[in-house]
Amino acid sequence: MNATVTDAAYTTIIGLEVHTQLLTKSKLFCGCANRFGEEPNTLTCPVCIGMPGVMPVMNREAFRLAVRTGLALQGKIASFCKWDRKNYYYPDLPKGYQISQFDLPFCEGGHLEVEVEEGQAPSKVRLHRIHLEEDAGKSMHDESMGGRDSLVDLNRTGVPLLEIVTEPDIRSPEEAKAFLTELKLLLVYLGVSDCNMQEGSLRVDANVNLHLPGESGETIATPIVEIKNMNSFRAVERALHHEVVRQWEEWQATGKKKGEVPKQTRGWNDEAGETFAQREKEESSDYRYFPEPDLVPVTMTAEQIATAEAEVGELPQALRTRLQSEYELSAYDADVLVNQGKALVRYYLEVADACGDAKLVSNWLQQDIMRTLKERNITIEELPVSAPMLTELLKKVQSNELPRARARDVFAQMVETEASLEETMDAMGIKQVDAGALRELCQSLVDANPRIVEDVKGGKQQAVGALIGQAKKKDPNVNPGEVRKICLELIQAMGEDS
Repeated sequence: MNATVTDAAYTTIIGLEVHTQLLTKSKLFCGCANRFGEEPNTLTCPVCIGMPGVMPVMNREAFRLAVRTGLALQGKIASFCKWDRKNYYYPDLPKGYQISQFDLPFCEGGHLEVEVEEGQAPSKVRLHRIHLEEDAGKSMHDESMGGRDSLVDLNRTGVPLLEIVTEPDIRSPEEAKAFLTELKLLLVYLGVSDCNMQEGSLRVDANVNLHLPGESGETIATPIVEIKNMNSFRAVERALHHEVVRQWEEWQATGKKKGEVPKQTRGWNDEAGETFAQREKEESSDYRYFPEPDLVPVTMTAEQIATAEAEVGELPQALRTRLQSEYELSAYDADVLVNQGKALVRYYLEVADACGDAKLVSNWLQQDIMRTLKERNITIEELPVSAPMLTELLKKVQSNELPRARARDVFAQMVETEASLEETMDAMGIKQVDAGALRELCQSLVDANPRIVEDVKGGKQQAVGALIGQAKKKDPNVNPGEVRKICLELIQAMGEDS
């Protein structure tokens, strides 16, 4: 789209439907493994492919994870919910229907606060509902035959899928991306999903339309368009930007007649940067929902809901707040650490509590630790330097036993060799310099360099750098900061004596 449109010309209205696969060992209604990457059609059974006479049985763990998510998102958990059949035909849906929840989902309402831009007040995106359903299979189209041949893999059929539906509260593509980023982080913290979009365990559909001012002051809404086939949060943002401009141009081209702008489901072509028409958008009546006759309703007592609530734990937003209030980190530092995941925050808290210098530990994690994890493509759990080992290293930095620059070399060697701090320092020839011996060394340097002493006395404190250089030549293990401090003290004392 070449056209640009001012924000004043319309209001963008966006609602999202987020589907995330749950981290269970088996599928939602059968015992087949819930696992990615196996040979096609090897994780199936008569239940998940809909053979006659089979009976589904609900996966209790999937429901438990779903309830935990609903509570974390401040939703209201239903004491009674049921299952429904959503009827439609597609090659990767072997039963001809999908077991889902229609009018009585397990969770309604809720919200998630998101920060679109740093420094701005967070916006609250309300949730309409959260429900459980089984996933469909996967169709694969063979481009080598001109797109005429398609293959179907049913391994994914029956995998537990959580659908989170927002209210149309989102007002920009940037806000949509921020919501998805925060939601993904929360789901990972809860341990309910790995949210791997490349493997299809997190998928997003976006509903978007425009509200425009009418000639008589009324608000005119364009028909809602649903966008599919977006495989990243960046793609969601790009698709929404494109679709907003497309709808505006189509509205203008049709003479602002609502009936001539179709209510569509459109796909997203990431390479072309365009949406394309797939079909007319369905209504719920098109799916002919009716209660699933082979599954009993699910009931939850107040005690069961309270137990599930206790499993939620500390969520990202609360953790950011605690890092700022208790550990006095900046909003930026807290956000960086929390966004790296629960395991890295746990590592940070252990070291910060032991060292007592939260900012020092934060700097080390954001620089040396995170760089090492990225370079070696490992997690914090796989880092050879454990939290107690880093604590020991940083305590030597705090006590001036080890210069910060030298400490970074020691850390790198510990990562490489997986040796202890003591073993690493011995191997690198780093020995602690006795405080008395260091003072004697500094005194000898001051006595031997009267010209440098006079420069320092004359206000050129940078001249002491030459004394530090001489000290390091005599003993590479000296701490430059300590040498500087002692030399300045000695020179100042000389001035007072004179």
